[in-house]
Amino acid sequence: MEAPNIVKMSAEVPVEKYEKERLAFFYETMFKIRKFERTVEEKFLGGEIPGFVHLYIGEEAVATGVMANLTAKDYIESTHRGHGHTIAKGADLNRMMAEIYGKKTGYCQGKGGSMHIADFSVGMLGANGVVGGGYNLAAGAALAQKLQGKKDISVVFFGDGASNRGTFHEAANMASVWKLPLLFVCEMNEYASTTPYRTATAVADIAQRAYGYDMPGIIVDGNDVFSVYEGAKKLIEHIRAGNGPAFLECKTYRVKGHFVGDPEKYRTREEVQKNIDERDPIMFFEWKVTQAGVYGQEEMNAVQAKVDAMIASALKFAQESPEPAASELFTDLYV
Repeated sequence: MEAPNIVKMSAEVPVEKYEKERLAFFYETMFKIRKFERTVEEKFLGGEIPGFVHLYIGEEAVATGVMANLTAKDYIESTHRGHGHTIAKGADLNRMMAEIYGKKTGYCQGKGGSMHIADFSVGMLGANGVVGGGYNLAAGAALAQKLQGKKDISVVFFGDGASNRGTFHEAANMASVWKLPLLFVCEMNEYASTTPYRTATAVADIAQRAYGYDMPGIIVDGNDVFSVYEGAKKLIEHIRAGNGPAFLECKTYRVKGHFVGDPEKYRTREEVQKNIDERDPIMFFEWKVTQAGVYGQEEMNAVQAKVDAMIASALKFAQESPEPAASELFTDLYV
C-alpha cells in the first residue's frame, strides 16, 4: 500500500527549457565528481592515500540535482560517501584532495581524511563517518535557521541502510513537530555496506516512511539529474515557504564497492555492468541533451578539458603539500 502523500515523478520540464548555464552546471559538476573519484581510486590503489575511501561514482546526479537548488547559505550534512556532496556544494578541490592525502593544507589539516571533510563557508557542515550520524546535526542546523527567521534550509543526505537507524526517526519526528526547514535526501543505492537493502528494510520505497511523520515525499530517478533537480525543487519550495520538512528518495545504484578494495562477494559483476551500461547518469545526460540538440559535443569537450586541468592541479597541490608535524597531533581537538 502506497502512502497518499508520496509522489513518484520524472522530470516534467523538457530539456529544451533549461538555460545553457544550468546545463553547464549539471555537466561540469557531475563530470568533476566522476573525475575526482576516479583519481582518488587510482591513487589509493597505488598506495599514495592512507585510510579508507568510499566512492560516489554512479550517484553524481543526486548531489548535482539537489545542490543546483541551494545557495551557499543553505546547509548540508553528508555521509561517509561524501566527496560528491562536498564538490557539488562548491568546496575547494585543492583542500579536499590534500585532506584525503592527509596533508596539512587539507580542510582538517590532514587529520580528518576522506570521511570528515567540511567547509562551513559554503554551507558544507561535514561528512560523517558514523552511519546515520548526520540527521540530528542537520536538524539542529535547521532549528537554528528557523529561530533566526531565515529562509535558508538544511539538507541531510543518507543511504537506504542509514534509514533504518534510530537517529532517522528521532530527527524526522522532531523536524515535523517543529516544522523545521529540513530536506531528507535518501540515496537509495540498493546496498547497505554489503547487504542488499530489501533483506533488512521492510518497505520497497523508503519515502513511504515520510507518511508516518506527516511530511510530503517524492521519489525520483536518482540517475537522471533532471528528475532529481525537479523533485528537489518542488520540495525545497515547499520548505522555504515555511511548511516544514520533506523527503526526497533518489533511486540510484552504487557502482563501486562499499569501499575501495571491497571484494564485492554479495553481488555479480554482471549486475554491476548492467547498471553501468543502462543507468550511468553522465552518459544519460549526454544522450538526452544531444538528442534535444541543446548541448553539443564541443561544449562537453570543453568542460572535460577544464575539469581535467582542475583535478590535475588539485592532485599536484596535494602531493606537494607538507604533512602535519608530529607536534600538532593533539591540536585542533575538543576537550
